[in-house]
Amino acid sequence: MSESNESMRRKIKGANSIKSVVRTMKAIASSNINEYEKAVSALDEYYNATKMSLVAYFRENKPDIHNLHPEKLQTDKKIIGAIVFGADQGLVGQFNDAIAAYAIKELSSYNSKIEIWAVGEGVYESLTEAGFPVEGRFKVPNSVRAITPLVGDILMESEVRINRNEIAEFHIFYNQNSQEMIYEPVHKRLLPLDEIWMKEFIDLPWPTICIPEVIGDTKKTLFSLIHEYIFAAVFRACAESLAAENASRLATAERADKNIGELLETLGRSYQELRQSTIDEEMFDIISCFEIASKNK
Repeated sequence: MSESNESMRRKIKGANSIKSVVRTMKAIASSNINEYEKAVSALDEYYNATKMSLVAYFRENKPDIHNLHPEKLQTDKKIIGAIVFGADQGLVGQFNDAIAAYAIKELSSYNSKIEIWAVGEGVYESLTEAGFPVEGRFKVPNSVRAITPLVGDILMESEVRINRNEIAEFHIFYNQNSQEMIYEPVHKRLLPLDEIWMKEFIDLPWPTICIPEVIGDTKKTLFSLIHEYIFAAVFRACAESLAAENASRLATAERADKNIGELLETLGRSYQELRQSTIDEEMFDIISCFEIASKNK
């Protein structure tokens, strides 16, 4: 067989190997999406239960919101803290660039010092390349079980800054799955615990006519509810970001699978044409040799 045919066979073999890898990536991404969406769905009940507990609390108790954290969250500090969730691994398209650009746009509207913590090497690079300073970074969890330790580290870091009177507000930015698009950026403000924050719960209706009562230390109860609410919000943001990341990777893998399929079809046709051309040449050579031998005889 000619060198050209052998070269074509190598190309086809290489394309098939890549196609096999891409299909494996698609299976892994689909499995991960299902896992993280289940985590979000399971957390929704806990998140809503915590939220409704705050609704019940504020219906019966309306504390002085400015005294919830004495000597903390002083707005004259004018420092805005933000967590931006991104991706560590590749094949996610514009996932990191999209959430970084969205966070920068939103945070640029504040006339304050901005402190950002990036979750993921990719979004860290996107933020720094855009000229936005990043105070620190965390690794992206590789499973649902790894989300809880990450959330604990984030809350610990934020509490340290709050205790030092360094942060006036605390925001989170992440991508979540979208029906119209693969994902869309989302922004939520978690702190401060001000009138705007409390009004969200006061305006929510209670599903029954019986309002629960708080027994014991009301302030301690409120702190516990707030802590659980913030934990659930950050956990949910991380899980939704991971689901969106894998959705983006799945879409990229599907496009790659389609492109490789089209390439294989093109290579297959070229290989058959080249092979047929080689066969025709060999047949012509045989016929020519036969004719020459016949004349000589």
